[in-house]
Amino acid sequence: MANEALIDCLNEILKHEWTGVAQYSQASFIIEGLWREVYAAKFEEDAKESFGHAKLIGDKIASLGGVPVATRNEIKQSKDLREVLEFSLAFEAKAVEMYTKALELAESHRSLVVFLEDILLEEQEGVDEYTKLLRDTPAAHASVSDEAARKSG
Repeated sequence: MANEALIDCLNEILKHEWTGVAQYSQASFIIEGLWREVYAAKFEEDAKESFGHAKLIGDKIASLGGVPVATRNEIKQSKDLREVLEFSLAFEAKAVEMYTKALELAESHRSLVVFLEDILLEEQEGVDEYTKLLRDTPAAHASVSDEAARKSG
């Protein structure tokens, strides 16, 4: 059913998901400041999602006769929240690109297409969420200023 190109593509996705586990976990550890309570938990949840995807993809690679990789790419890290959010958006966008490529390779195998589409949907939701978080609106500035004023007052 599966060919070598598809298994190779899935292994690249697996490396990406392992990277997400490490990158999001690291962000949850080192993020500081006023919004730490909110974002540390968000990054921890994103690490768990990446692990869930890694498990699904690794199991699928094995079921297709391949050997799942146990390596990851280099992670990006920063203590600057905006930069971490930008890294996260880029990470999610790359995942969308990778799953889209895998879908093209799997197009003749309907159940594999559905499997990949389900994960792709979650990755696209990540892109959408990080896009909204990075949107620089007056309301975003007001909420940060209001929070700081409440804590100092």
